[in-house]
Amino acid sequence: MDIRLDDLTGEPVQTLLAAHLSGMQENSPPGSVYALDLTGWKAPDVSVWTAWDGEHLMGVGALKELSDTAGEIKSMRTDATYLRKGAGARILDHIISVAKLRGYNRLSLETGSGAEFDAALNLYRKYGFENGASFGGYEASDFNQFLHLDL
Repeated sequence: MDIRLDDLTGEPVQTLLAAHLSGMQENSPPGSVYALDLTGWKAPDVSVWTAWDGEHLMGVGALKELSDTAGEIKSMRTDATYLRKGAGARILDHIISVAKLRGYNRLSLETGSGAEFDAALNLYRKYGFENGASFGGYEASDFNQFLHLDL
């Protein structure tokens, strides 16, 4: 598995990101989707990495800089072909490593609730993320939840 900093110009990456946004819209109440569209993924404060098996895209994840000491894990998605094969964990490992190199003290993320989010929540909790307060302008609701990891 090869983890690469991605410029988001490739068709496989754009297709996976579109599928991710569509899935979030299908599994979240109106007004509760904070997943990025392609423009958001290309913002200067967002770094994106992709995991590859040869020429096959396995997954994608991003780190958004919130401040000099904090970052946010933005949408992570694994291609359905590669579910439960370690792509998400490898991308998360990479993002945590980069956050530490940048000198961040904390990583945070916002996600939803329900069965569709259980696998991701289990992964984050395995890495030590714990539920906590909202951050970065997100509004808490019965649907979303906020996880934090002190580095």
